[in-house]
This record gives sequence, structure tokens and C-alpha cells, in this order.
Amino acid sequence: MRTFSTDCLVIGAGLAGSAYALHAARAGHAVELLSLSGPLVANSDWAQGGIIYETAHDPAQLSRDIIDASDGTSNPAAVEQLVREGPLAVKELLLDELAVPFDRDAAGHLDLGREGGHHGRRIIHAKDTTGHAILTAVAARVDATPRITRRLGWVAVDLLTLSHNAASPADKYEPLTCFGAYVLDTHSGEVAAIVAKKTILATGGLGQIYLHTTNQPGSVGHGVAMAYRVGARLIDLEYVQFHPTVFAGAGGQRFLITEALRGEGAVLVNGRGQRFMDDKHPLGSLAPRDIVARAIREELAASGEPCVYLDLSALKPEFVRERFPSIYDRCLAAGVDITRERIPVVPAAHFACGGVHTDLAGRTNIRGLNAIGETACTGLHGANRLASTSLLECLTSAKITAQADAADLARGDFRLAQPRPWKSAARIADPLLLRQDMLQIQHTMWNYAGIIRSYRRLTRARRILLELREEIQSFYRDRQVTRELIELRNAVQTALLVVHAAALNPESRGAHYVSEESA
Repeated sequence: MRTFSTDCLVIGAGLAGSAYALHAARAGHAVELLSLSGPLVANSDWAQGGIIYETAHDPAQLSRDIIDASDGTSNPAAVEQLVREGPLAVKELLLDELAVPFDRDAAGHLDLGREGGHHGRRIIHAKDTTGHAILTAVAARVDATPRITRRLGWVAVDLLTLSHNAASPADKYEPLTCFGAYVLDTHSGEVAAIVAKKTILATGGLGQIYLHTTNQPGSVGHGVAMAYRVGARLIDLEYVQFHPTVFAGAGGQRFLITEALRGEGAVLVNGRGQRFMDDKHPLGSLAPRDIVARAIREELAASGEPCVYLDLSALKPEFVRERFPSIYDRCLAAGVDITRERIPVVPAAHFACGGVHTDLAGRTNIRGLNAIGETACTGLHGANRLASTSLLECLTSAKITAQADAADLARGDFRLAQPRPWKSAARIADPLLLRQDMLQIQHTMWNYAGIIRSYRRLTRARRILLELREEIQSFYRDRQVTRELIELRNAVQTALLVVHAAALNPESRGAHYVSEESA
């Protein structure tokens, strides 16, 4: 088994992981950055709407909007940190250093957009491909920065801890400590160990444990599952946000339809053309996502129709084509001209508001292990995330955690060990069974732990997933490690954790809605 040593091991190369790598390398530390696939294969790349920036005129209103969207459950300290530090992080990295091409008006000022839950225009954007514009610039700078080694196609298998993986028997008596990870090089099939002074989970979300999602392939809660297996504290996993508007045209194609369309004046209507959101919330179609998603589900249940619609008739066709070119092109390719026709939409799993619990400097309860971005949970989002806070959270948490880690490393505050050798199996898992098991997880979560839950549904989901986990673990023990097997193993564990958290919480708040209809 090959063993590598580094200062910082970053598991995940989306915006949070990439931004952390930049900050850590500039502080003089060696960084190993694991990418599942290419530099732009991350949920960050698919973010459409934008990133919050303009808060100077009324930062207190942004704080209120975040807390209101969370149904009053956000951590006030985390909210205050984001509102105070977030715009500065955007200015320093994205505007001043990288000059990300955000949209501007004729006078050269940043064009400010609005999305659901916001009481004002404060979101900067690059057409409707903001995440792609940001991650492209950040990834290019990562690849040009000394001391960062990007490992394409390398997948973390398990975290290394003194309790579980150290060669010396005496190390198990140390406090719970992470010192890196076993990782799979998918090109060679070899499992190696990367020993690190700091290990940072930046694996993104968990949407792919659901049948319908806006998330990239592979987003199955890798960080949550790995952290759980070594004893990290998890929090708020029941709060899985469903985005209300995902394209639902003929042919089964699914892709995100940004909330910024509603911010510019589009409205939700049912099959009869009625604006059903106006009597659901004072903000109508711009209500927080959890409210809109449930309203759509109720509308569909009552009508029996397969989708509702986004009506853009209040927007000029030339504005739609200029402001939302990507959505216009993708819908047109699917047979819908959004300058003339309504967009068919349904909700889909979108964002994990909970995750690996950290303090405001990214620290978990395990020494040497941090989490940032969507993988982490500081309580910022509470029970429901406000639109366009996710990219801002990635930048802010990456910067603050890297600064705290640099201070720790300067003090020599770490504990390393020699890892035990990895034992590889010879047998190969049946790919048909792997695909079928993943589909069973996704159908189970969609049907029984989706937008509306009940005790009976969650009980059934838990029973199905427990049996499936046993089957998968028997596979895992005597089969060669592959990316597909790692994803399946982590998906079933994450799904069980979400179901368990949902079953423990009888109170409907934000994205977690409990129905008594089948209790």
C-alpha cells in the first residue's frame, strides 16, 4: 500500500474544497485535493441563481430573511458570521482577484437579482450559470497554485483514526483523532493512504439518495457517512430541502429551473392557469422553498396532474433570452419555448441543511477533522435554506476554516500515526446488483422520506434500508473496492441517518414536514 503525507487533505473539489485549498496553500501548507472526476464536476458548478453580495444597505434584513426562511431555527451566531464575513470573502476572491464575469448594468455596476425569501435585490449573478462561472475561475487558480496536488478520480474510502487504523495498539487510547483517509485511485484500482495533519470534508450534498434531484451524480452524502462511521456528531439531517422548480417536460429530463426567474416576475400556476401560491404566503411565488414545494405537492395531489407550471408571460422574450440563456436553450432542446410557453415543473431533492456538526471554524468533535460547505452544519440554514446562501457559505467557511487550521499547524497542533495496511479483496461486485440496490434506496427515500413524511412511511423506509445495508455490507467485505461500491455503501448509510433523524423529530419545521394522514 502506498502512503502519502501532507499538511491538509481536502476531500471534495467543489467551491468549498477548492477555496479552502487556495487559502491553505497560500499560508504555506501542502494540500492534497481529491476530485471525484474533473475539476468542474461538483454541485457548485450547477448553481444557477447567484451569490449574495450587496448587504451594506441593510445587513439586518438579510439576517432576518435567513432566519425567517429557516422557520426561526437558524443558529444566530452562524447567521451573523455569514452576513459579516461573506461579502468580504466574495469581494476579495471573486471580484478583486479572479474578476469573475458577473453581470453588470450599462453603467458598469453589478446587476442585483432577487430570489425567493429575499426582501430586496442583493444577489450577483453570471446569467443563469453563476456556479459555473465561479468554479471555473477558482479551479483554474487552484491548478496554477504551488503546493496543491489535485488527485483526479481519487475517492475517499474511509477516514483514518487513531482508534481504528493506527498500527500501534497504544494509539487507541488517544482522544478521538483523524489523521487522513484511505483513498481509491479509480484509474489503477489501488487503495492508498493519505496521512494528513488536517482532514477536511467538502464532499457536498446527498441529493442522489433520492429518485429525483438537482445534484450531480455521486452526491450521496459521502462526508456524512464517513464521519458517522468514526464517531462524528451529525445534526439536522431531517432537513433536506426540495427545490420547487425542476423541469418536468416529456421524456423524463430533469434539470433545475432557477428561483431567479420568479425573482424577475415569473409566477407559479396550475394546469388551469390559476396562481395557487398567492393565498399560501404573503410573498406568493417568492415564498421560501419549503412552503412552495409543499404547495406544489398538495396542488398535484388534488388535481392528479403530473406537474405545475412557471408562467413567464410578464417577462419580455428578449429579456428572458438575455438573462437566462442556459435555461432557454435547455428547455428549447426539450421542446419548450419559454418565451411563448409555460415551463412544466415539479420539486426535487436539492440541498442538505444538516450535516456534520461543526463550530464556526469548521471543527468537528474529532480532533484533526473539519467539515465545510454543504457537508457541514453550523446551524446557518436551520430547517430550510434561503436562496443563494450556499455558494456564500462555501466561500466563507473555506476561508475561516483555513485560517484556523493555519494557526493550529503553526502551533504544531496535530497527531499523526502509521496506518495499518489496506487489505484488498479479489472478487468483483455484480454491477447489475449495485445499480438495483441504488435504485431501491432512491425509490424508498422518494416515496417514504420525501417532501411529506409520516411515522408509518419512515418506519417502512427504515426497515427496507436496514435490510439493504446488511446486504451491501456483505458485498463490501469481500469485493474489490470501486467507486460504485463506495457510493452505494455511503448512500445506504446516509439514507438511514436521514430517516432516523426524521423519525426522531415529530415537529414540522421548514423542510421537515410530518403528516398524520397515515400515522
